[in-house]
Amino acid sequence: MSYWMSALPPVEPRAALPGDVDADVAIVGAGYTGLWTAYYLIRADPSLRIVVVEAETAGFGASGRNGGWCSALFPKSVAALARTYGRDRALALNAAMESTVDEVGRVAAEEGIDCDYAKGGTVVLARNPVQLERARHEAASAAEFGIRLDLLSAAEATERVGAAGVVGGTYTPHCAAIQPAKLVRGLADTCERRGIRIYERTPARAVTEGRVETPHGTVRAPIVVRATEGFTPRLPGLRRAMVPVYSLMVATEPLPASFWSSAGLARRETFSDHRYLIIYGQRTADDRLAFGGRGAPYHYGSAIEPSFDREPRVFAELRRVLVELFPALVDAEITHTWGGPLGIARDWMASVGLDPASGLGWAGGYVGDGVGTSNLAGRTLADLIRGVSSELTALPWVGHRSPRWEPEPLRWLGVNASLRLMTGADAAELRTGRPSRRAALMSRVLGA
Repeated sequence: MSYWMSALPPVEPRAALPGDVDADVAIVGAGYTGLWTAYYLIRADPSLRIVVVEAETAGFGASGRNGGWCSALFPKSVAALARTYGRDRALALNAAMESTVDEVGRVAAEEGIDCDYAKGGTVVLARNPVQLERARHEAASAAEFGIRLDLLSAAEATERVGAAGVVGGTYTPHCAAIQPAKLVRGLADTCERRGIRIYERTPARAVTEGRVETPHGTVRAPIVVRATEGFTPRLPGLRRAMVPVYSLMVATEPLPASFWSSAGLARRETFSDHRYLIIYGQRTADDRLAFGGRGAPYHYGSAIEPSFDREPRVFAELRRVLVELFPALVDAEITHTWGGPLGIARDWMASVGLDPASGLGWAGGYVGDGVGTSNLAGRTLADLIRGVSSELTALPWVGHRSPRWEPEPLRWLGVNASLRLMTGADAAELRTGRPSRRAALMSRVLGA
């Protein structure tokens, strides 16, 4: 169980599907994507019969386990999107993502969902000259597109995040720290209050045109939305649609005011640094540090098992990096460790869409940036399902179809080789003081 979920009062699972039911819209997955879709649909048309089925409980997957960044990050950079779709459409998607950060806060306030929302922005630290050069490049690239990304001096970065060895960084205001489990649980309760039926402990065995087959019965609906993100490979015929890659996290005990006086994060800024192997952190509302990162292996055959949430080697490395950033934490207790899978499409491109011929809709492939992106997906799906043409339905990720991943063992070899490359690149840059050409090339291929 994530720290986020363990911090909430326990609740009994909702009832399972009682048998065959008919609906106007069936949604598979009660995470952010499925619940935001249901929410915006019922807001637009309260007469709709909407059924959500969930294999476990609402927020069991990434929605209740993530780092709590409600950000404007999208898996593909604006520059990469512009190369494919043109500058105007790339900027339209970026603007939509930026406004989504505020939209999540607006809905949370309107619906009385106390999710510890604090829009403090994101600081990405540079902790060596190579990382500082990457920070300069990213800030310059953003400026070319008219996007705000402040280049910070060492003093400016340290003032916001009092980490060791900081030589600079970047800052964007377009991110809010949240308590993700509070958001997803509150969103589920809000949907139910509005008349949406949510059935838990009801895994989908098959998702086909007009039908969701479960062990407890069939949901029949002209529109069926797949909102399963990293768990998508469990569905028949979708083993190669997305790979589940694990991200792991730790949380400290509540930290004293003496620590925060030097560590900063006074506005609960989210933070990372410019290494290749992603790390991410936030100051929680109860003054813990919640800190995570990649590095766990991809498992053969896109396997997903509860035991994969726990990689002692990765947890130890996360603690080491956390103490490296904040040496005062050397004796701090790590009270929670957890993890879970996120979904990655073959071309690193998140997508949302609805096939009008079959009535099958989908969204996902967020590559760990799903807190904000799922809200945009839910609003977009609500328009697509209702046949509304809007600025959202014209965005370049709508209707995108990613190629399938390679069959095994090529998939296992390729994904894990990429993880090793990024880890090795960070070590090589520290050792040589020169940028890694292979890692830079890999980043460009993946969407930088």
